[in-house]
Amino acid sequence: MSFKVYFLPATAAPPAIAAVRNAPPPVEAGAGTSLKGRVPGVDWSANGRTLVLAISSTCHFCKDSEPFYRKLRQQLGKGIKMVAVLPQPVTEAEQYPKGDGVAVDQVKQVSMGALGVRGTPTMLLVDKSGVVTKVWTGRLQPDQEEQVLSFLRKG
Repeated sequence: MSFKVYFLPATAAPPAIAAVRNAPPPVEAGAGTSLKGRVPGVDWSANGRTLVLAISSTCHFCKDSEPFYRKLRQQLGKGIKMVAVLPQPVTEAEQYPKGDGVAVDQVKQVSMGALGVRGTPTMLLVDKSGVVTKVWTGRLQPDQEEQVLSFLRKG
């Protein structure tokens, strides 16, 4: 039995695509990172403090974290704005948190790379200037969840 391998000639990418391919990756979102321009349609100054939930409808750790997200909303009320950011198309992104009883103030479609997030779930606490002040990554354990709630209550 023999196999043949075919190579297709390389084609030049249009200039706009080539520029995107050669663009430096966005800075990873950490404390001190500005999210201005990374999440279109969010008015950081009007929100005051914003908790960005970087989640995905295909992430089982995100699904496992939903009871905590509901608890956050119940215990913090409207004292903090919550914005869910997902890589999925807007219609799917909007249905995901609502369908699972997670009440958020806004749902946005943004790629995790553009946001500067390496994995989901990630929570970013953002101040009124659009600057990240605190980051929590991954599925949190119950003691970590209590630490987050305590931190957010202090305001």
